[in-house]
Amino acid sequence: MGDPPATPTTSASVDASPSVASSSSANIRKERGAIAAQACDTCRSRKQRCDEQRPKCGTCQKFRLECNYREPIPTKKDKTLVEILERLKGLDDRLLSLETKVDGLSHQGGAGPSAQGFPHLQTPEYGNQGNTGMIDPALTAAAYNLQHDSSRNAPVGQDQYKYVSSVHQMLGWPAVQQLFASIQGRLPNVNFSSLERDGVSHMLGVHRPESQGLPSEGTLRSERPSGVLSTLTWDNVRSWSQAYFDTTNLFYPILDRQSFMQETLPTLFRSGFSNSISSTIALLVFALGEVSLEGREGAPVHVYNGRASGVRGGTKAHPPGLALFNEARRRMGFDLTECSLENVQIFALASAYYGSCFYPMDFWRMTASASLAFQALVTSNPGELSSPRADLIRRAFWHCSILETSLNLELGFPLTGLERMENTVGLPTFSGPFCEDDVISNQQSHFQEHFASQIVLRRLLVGFHHALNNTAPMSAQLGGVPTPFSSANNSPGLSQLTIQQLALQLEEWRGMLPPHLRWQEDCPGAFPNTTSDMFGGSSQTPASTPISPSMSHASQPSSLPAVSTPSVPLMFTTDLDSPPAQYPYVLDIQVALLRSRYYYTKYLVHRPFLYKALHYPDSVTQDDALGAAECLKASLKWPVAMSPTCKHKRLVPCMFFFTQNFFGILVLLHLSTTVPLLRRIRSTLCGERFEMDARETVGLYLDWLRDLKPIDAGTAWHWEVVRVIYGLEGA
Repeated sequence: MGDPPATPTTSASVDASPSVASSSSANIRKERGAIAAQACDTCRSRKQRCDEQRPKCGTCQKFRLECNYREPIPTKKDKTLVEILERLKGLDDRLLSLETKVDGLSHQGGAGPSAQGFPHLQTPEYGNQGNTGMIDPALTAAAYNLQHDSSRNAPVGQDQYKYVSSVHQMLGWPAVQQLFASIQGRLPNVNFSSLERDGVSHMLGVHRPESQGLPSEGTLRSERPSGVLSTLTWDNVRSWSQAYFDTTNLFYPILDRQSFMQETLPTLFRSGFSNSISSTIALLVFALGEVSLEGREGAPVHVYNGRASGVRGGTKAHPPGLALFNEARRRMGFDLTECSLENVQIFALASAYYGSCFYPMDFWRMTASASLAFQALVTSNPGELSSPRADLIRRAFWHCSILETSLNLELGFPLTGLERMENTVGLPTFSGPFCEDDVISNQQSHFQEHFASQIVLRRLLVGFHHALNNTAPMSAQLGGVPTPFSSANNSPGLSQLTIQQLALQLEEWRGMLPPHLRWQEDCPGAFPNTTSDMFGGSSQTPASTPISPSMSHASQPSSLPAVSTPSVPLMFTTDLDSPPAQYPYVLDIQVALLRSRYYYTKYLVHRPFLYKALHYPDSVTQDDALGAAECLKASLKWPVAMSPTCKHKRLVPCMFFFTQNFFGILVLLHLSTTVPLLRRIRSTLCGERFEMDARETVGLYLDWLRDLKPIDAGTAWHWEVVRVIYGLEGA
């Protein structure tokens, strides 16, 4: 390896980095970061640099002086984060109150809860609240001569609103099973009868040969184990590292950029890579950095009808960064039992790499290992939560917690017990020293506020899951959240008003977002709001503008008819054939993740209404029909499936989570075109744009599955089913 520069520095722009434009960086206002506020009082009074060591800095140790640190004065960005986290505490209190009331409702039998039971909330206006009668008879099953098994009718309010959190459970609904039975003859290689027993393995393609693990050698068979390390240059490692911190570390803010770039990287480059844990972390960073570069600029893995795949770089067998990742894998065994933050980081980074290569089981196992490593860290050394790295540790905790929740609710993977540490660990504040690159990336992408908002949404989702399952709060359970395999899914307390109250809580979350993260509810692809921020800042945020001025308005599909509402500039588009817009610091993916998870939560909360409409149509009320309409609308046009985000699929975290849900939505949207009651709900309650948006959604989600099927074993199974449902056997 060549020698690094005598004084390596991190710059705001690296030529090889795809996510930073020098032209846009030049005019960015340099907001003062937290680094200056961390100097001790002695160094501050002497106007000299403080090394920020705790409990005493180097100067105070040298001169035996008392060393005191004052709390940093929050910037506008800090105030926004504080406000988000304070509102989180308020929402937690309301969720606890809601869970308590829902638990009491379970003893009231079939009658739905009264609005008087929730004095702090108002009932959402799903319809005329004075009309508690049945839906217009013209909407009932009888009016369409719909064959319905009356033996399935249950007393109103009991078992008619069935909640399940996972797609593979939803596939067990009788209406879905009836659909599958009708197409079984055209799918001789698919065994629908085993879905209830083997749902997860089917959905993930675990038993398919192509789902086997990554090859253990490098990208070339003749490559010697040490070959990749002998060819590293300073430009290589700096480029990979910068690419990692400009992409992956914005989704998973678990590494300190300043420490890594200014200390770890130069030291390793000079002394060489050993079996140390810092070498392992560096190699994982390099591997993910190569994924970031190739995932945006690499060659597509295939082309379909002239449309390049959204999966770029490498192949299924040899993804980008494999040689570097294998070097890290060879060293991970030396660090398996170390109780340290670095131990948590290596598992979390390995999980991110497996996710980019479409290996969901490996992704889960590394995520679980990171969670267990975190518990070992805090249990063996609780003082770390008050150390200078405390905020970084908290970020690692919430990263693991968000992923665990997704894996548990969607796939039924067991929890590790991490959730029991929430109160002990506390919330991150992004305090601590930051380098200039951190400040710039946050100004352009608001990644800290995105992460904080994801934490709030995850807490809400867990609370909703408890309420819909009518189970005790997580903190009261020894086993954590009941998995989708538990018996709590049919709750006699689940009712119309319960679901409506949860929907209102979700709207509170949306209203809580900073203005520059908000968007128009009925336009998932719109730019974030550009009104002035909470504290009187600029009316235009850098995060609202694409790099290329020519792409300031993302292309709107030509099929859109004229509508009466004003046109909205689009950040995301359903036009998958035009060149995608380019945004700095993967802003589009950060925005798409936050919005898509919001729509997912809304869709999940309202899905019990859809179950009732499918299975008990003669009992459907006006509010039930409106709830089913909300579910259908919430399933449409998730931004993660639109351009430009879908053009960089290797960079989308936990991608198979969205693949599962797109498959489930495609099944339900098809049923909504064949079941008369749902067809009427679509045409009368979903709005004038619904049919067009639904067609575009089907096209987006089908394209997502078609694109991934050659390299993801689970998606190949999904595609076999939906191509028959939608008459695409020749595709």
